[in-house]
Amino acid sequence: MIVFAAIVPHSPLLLPTIGKEHREKLAKTLASVQEIEQALYLAKPDVLCIISPHGVRYPDAFSINLASKYVGSLKAFGDFSTTVEAKSDYLSIDRLQRKLRVEGVPFTLTSSEDIDYGFAVPLLLLTTHLTAWKLIPVSPSMLGGKEHYDFGRQLKRVLHAEEDRVAVIASADLSHKLGPESPAGPSEQGPAFDRAVQDAIAKNDPKPLLALDASVTEESAQCGYRPIMTLLGSLENMSVTPKLLSYEAPFGVGYLTARYDIS
Repeated sequence: MIVFAAIVPHSPLLLPTIGKEHREKLAKTLASVQEIEQALYLAKPDVLCIISPHGVRYPDAFSINLASKYVGSLKAFGDFSTTVEAKSDYLSIDRLQRKLRVEGVPFTLTSSEDIDYGFAVPLLLLTTHLTAWKLIPVSPSMLGGKEHYDFGRQLKRVLHAEEDRVAVIASADLSHKLGPESPAGPSEQGPAFDRAVQDAIAKNDPKPLLALDASVTEESAQCGYRPIMTLLGSLENMSVTPKLLSYEAPFGVGYLTARYDIS
């Protein structure tokens, strides 16, 4: 059953080996991530279902990476020593893929032991005290918000019926177009997108995000919309208390952290 949910950024700058002195500018995010790590530990999950936008993506199909184990590294960012390993929850993945295909959901499996930093960074930040957990690595498609919300609902139907305790985590950075200092330059749609996400989470209402025009989600140069919509779909009709913990953008990219307590 689903016992916990959260939204966390995946910037490698959050890790001491990469961020170094720049982490001082991410104090709010780091404090929020620490709170999520503690709450996640208290939720005692057996399984982490993480949705990352940086894995293998298909234009019209959702996917899950099925391998015997997973290894994430930070080699792409110059850190050749830090790694994280995870066991696969291959039985739950098998049940998911069978159910999704029977119901006609556009879905496929990939297979690789390597997982991208969208998985590795949250795992390094959130599993400090967890033991004996397994991973379900989910990748969104290029379809729209409603399709991802519906996909989240389908995930819930399987995950919430599992005997294992499941935490669903959206690995998500927000707009990369917040101002002149942003990596992708400024755009009016950047701040508009980030405000819409914060408002939807604070009000526990996905409708404003579902109604966002595609020009806003794409022109804002975000990488979190689809993981967040998948997470929100997985929480539909559940008794949840959202807590928007922090939002900051010291480097021109929106970093939002939020947790959902489930009763």
